[in-house]
Amino acid sequence: MQSFTALAQRAGMALLMVLPCAALATPPSWAPAHGWRKQNDPTYAGYSGRTWGYDFGVRSGSCDRNRIGQVLGGAVGGVTGGAIGGEIAKGSAERNVAIVIGTVIGAAIGAEVGRRLDKADRSCVGHALELADYGQSVRWTNPNTRVTYQLTPLDPEHGIDGCRRFRLIAHGSFGLSEGRTVACTDGSGVWQPEDDRLTRR
Repeated sequence: MQSFTALAQRAGMALLMVLPCAALATPPSWAPAHGWRKQNDPTYAGYSGRTWGYDFGVRSGSCDRNRIGQVLGGAVGGVTGGAIGGEIAKGSAERNVAIVIGTVIGAAIGAEVGRRLDKADRSCVGHALELADYGQSVRWTNPNTRVTYQLTPLDPEHGIDGCRRFRLIAHGSFGLSEGRTVACTDGSGVWQPEDDRLTRR
């Protein structure tokens, strides 16, 4: 009888130890949906020093244009660098995605190819400059222009604080265009050509 009681006590203790674990494994009904924290907490530290709530796939080597389009309010059509610059200046504190402005794209792959980039493409470039590691390529395709881009940050030997040297490849009906250039940020996640940044210091 004593052995049965001892066995029951051990079973009861084991059950008490397992139940809290089971309870912890199953989130309560009021808990946020699976992945909420990963999608909503600002856990992505950018090169500029700013933290971002989303990586838009950049850390995995791609850029999710559809998701960026949702964040930008669906306005992902062709927009000139100057117009983008004006929009950025109006609401930079509320931006959820980095962006590149000015002529930095044209400097990398030529002005004609650079003009094909819309706002989502420019945000993919900016976010890749923010979050991609050195040597990591980030790819995306613009379904409207049918141009595929690949951006790769290069080694950090440029020596200017807040700037990144990168290679950008564009492939489309025009063939292949590839170039290297340097973009700089003021810390807000807005990237611009190195010369523009230097003249404003």
